[in-house]
Amino acid sequence: MAAMGGIGNDESHVNGELMKKTIIAALLLVLSASVFSTWVLAAPAQLFGRDSKQDKTRLLTGKVLDGGDNPLPNAVVYLTNTHTRSVKTYIVGPDGAYRFPALQPSIDYEVYAQYDNRKSGTKTVSQFDDRSQVYISLKVATKADAK
Repeated sequence: MAAMGGIGNDESHVNGELMKKTIIAALLLVLSASVFSTWVLAAPAQLFGRDSKQDKTRLLTGKVLDGGDNPLPNAVVYLTNTHTRSVKTYIVGPDGAYRFPALQPSIDYEVYAQYDNRKSGTKTVSQFDDRSQVYISLKVATKADAK
């Protein structure tokens, strides 16, 4: 009988060790799954091909007009990135239209026009304006307007 009790103890000891290893493996699996899911949830959206606000760009269009709402061909439109202070220019055509594509939505821009040494007021395209297309008319007082 004593011999059988020894075998039973060895078997329960082996079962106990197996149970401990199974529990430890399960805990490690749960822990690694939670760490991985936290990493996935905290990872930037663009890593997984989802759209984010940074992926989208904005289009600024408009016209340069005189006091009578007539287009001012060959006026120069200046667009300033307020973060970097870099300036882009656009020389308008006969219809007075200008176009600045691919603007970053997280940055403010300032835009104004110049025609015949006269300047329009400066307008701002705000980062808080969530439109993907912004239209701004720029009015320049001309010598003909002054008469």
